[in-house]
Amino acid sequence: MRIGIDISGGDFAPMANIHGAVLANQELNGEAKIVLIGDEQVILNGLARLNANVADFDIVHAPEVITMHDHPTRALPQKPNSSIAVGFGLLSNNQIHSFASTGNTGAMLVGALYKVNAIPGVIRPCITSLLPIPNGENALILDVGANADCKPDVLNQFAILGSLYARYVLNIAEPRVALLNIGEEESKGNLLTQNTYRIMDGSTDYNFIGNVEGRDIFSGKADVVVCDGFTGNVVLKQAEGIYSIMKERGINDTYFDRFNYENYGGTPILGINNDVIIGHGISNEIAVKNMIKHAFEVKSSKLTQKIKEAFK
Repeated sequence: MRIGIDISGGDFAPMANIHGAVLANQELNGEAKIVLIGDEQVILNGLARLNANVADFDIVHAPEVITMHDHPTRALPQKPNSSIAVGFGLLSNNQIHSFASTGNTGAMLVGALYKVNAIPGVIRPCITSLLPIPNGENALILDVGANADCKPDVLNQFAILGSLYARYVLNIAEPRVALLNIGEEESKGNLLTQNTYRIMDGSTDYNFIGNVEGRDIFSGKADVVVCDGFTGNVVLKQAEGIYSIMKERGINDTYFDRFNYENYGGTPILGINNDVIIGHGISNEIAVKNMIKHAFEVKSSKLTQKIKEAFK
């Protein structure tokens, strides 16, 4: 297995990404080859600073950088030698089996849609986030930002994608799928959630348990929580904000420590033809390490193949 990592993307690039790759290589223990994509000399200098063995990695020279300020749709054609553009080229040509980046999220989504393409039958690919549950397990929420506006059939597909992720990556045998709403009754909510409920309630593609309210999403009541990307992103950022406030106030708690983004690293884009992992822009070396390890985990689970089979 060959996992490509964008060395140039993110707030703490390139050293955080190089260091994270070195740490991931140590923990993967030869089970995958990590391909470092970025300015070759910068990568070599970074590996030397860490006293890392260059032979442990493959290096692909990509001198241009897509910054967080670049326009997502224009950046890829304008910067064909950027680490993101080159990474997608390697992925589409099967020279790497997974591509991960903490860089420009919009450019990663554009690259995924136009270089890798959506799986036939998938209306809109989406991204996810894990929800820490007090019993030590995790639930899943999707979408968390890729699709701010959705229709009921799109949310129904998110339920399918989330259920498959929970089954094959989180190893939950029969994931309980719920729709995020402002009440448990099927008549509650806006037109979107009311109409989505009717579709989800009759589905045989997943185990639908009804609506779940915001106060219950961290309780473990559901394994998969479905919502539009606008709502999901608000939930995600609120959880990150609470964690930040607790750290600033010196409050330490083993449960809330699991809200630390470093523990998860990144999220796959579900519904495309190959594995693309998006990491947080503020990722440090620990988060990058976990992003690469999650890329390995997702590829090993054959999740993309399972999704293709489900949407045939």
